[in-house]
Amino acid sequence: MGVAVIGVGYYGFNANTPDLSWKEIMYEAATRAYADAGINPRKDVDSFITCAEDIYEGFAIFDEFVPDQLGAVVKPTCTICGDFLYGIATAYMHIESGLADVAVVEAHSKASDILTFGNVIKFAMDPIWLRNVGKAHPYYFAALEMAQYVNECCITEEQIAEVVVKNKNNALLNDSAPYGAKVTVEDVLNSPMVFDPMRKIEIAQRADGAIVFVLASDKIAKEAEDPVWVKGVGWWSETSNFDTMSFNAYYAYKSAKMAYKLAGITNPAKEIDFAEVDDRFAFKELQHLEALQLSKRYETATLMQEGYFARDGALPVNISGGNLGIGNLLEATGGQKALEVVLQLRGLAGKRQLSDVEVGVAQAWRYIPTASGAVAVFGV
Repeated sequence: MGVAVIGVGYYGFNANTPDLSWKEIMYEAATRAYADAGINPRKDVDSFITCAEDIYEGFAIFDEFVPDQLGAVVKPTCTICGDFLYGIATAYMHIESGLADVAVVEAHSKASDILTFGNVIKFAMDPIWLRNVGKAHPYYFAALEMAQYVNECCITEEQIAEVVVKNKNNALLNDSAPYGAKVTVEDVLNSPMVFDPMRKIEIAQRADGAIVFVLASDKIAKEAEDPVWVKGVGWWSETSNFDTMSFNAYYAYKSAKMAYKLAGITNPAKEIDFAEVDDRFAFKELQHLEALQLSKRYETATLMQEGYFARDGALPVNISGGNLGIGNLLEATGGQKALEVVLQLRGLAGKRQLSDVEVGVAQAWRYIPTASGAVAVFGV
């Protein structure tokens, strides 16, 4: 048994998309994925999965609005209230259980339509203990976590700045990265401190886009032109209470352990060739790398400064430009990560193509105010 990605399609990624609705960017991504996989969705797909949060969409029961633009009318369709990588895990289970031979996963972000993003995040907070904590912007919770992490691990401002420099410069090689820029450590340190100790440039700006994957069982994938195998998937949640969260991305650690076990990976730092990790706040990239066991605690920031995670380093990370270069894609964040891994493994990443890569990992967090996330390992 096995599950592979046999088709990918995407639209974007853009700082805003005033000319298209969320339905239209979904349709664009789906059409490209079906053409890539060489399938007819009305005849060949057994399960459709969309990943969305009603609160980001601005209306309820989002899955009722999905079938038309995916070609899923009168077909099994469901919504996963989480990141795209949770959808990959669900499709994996649908196929491995025998419920489906071909499954489609979709996620999108129309973040530019959200006019009061801070208030939307606040609405997801515990209504008794957290939501009413004054008028503070919820990014202060990320800043509190950052303060604890950098103090505990003795991480300097310059080392956090290196994450921004790496990812924004990587994004210059990605035509789909609207926030790429040639920046230096000095540029980052001169950026305004907006949520002490977090600077403005260390926060990923929001972006629009859509991603669709077509997954298939091994008997179908073996006939496909360029399959990329889903080696392992994992997901995990901590608590919604800030006073008892680990503040060390334990959700990512447990998700990775689950995915690595399924993939048969025992030494991630040696067996994984490259990674796309959630960096919607710059410090999160360092935290997530440790949680994924791609580096050791207290050494990650030094390795970042030494170029270990650079495009030409020993373990390239966020070659796409990451969220700092592409943007915060909400529940499509993991989709962008997985897309980059698949493109790299297929040798279709253009100017940013890595050489001799066979195994890549994608990781995403469900953002403030959660301590939940998912991981997927892909290989050829």
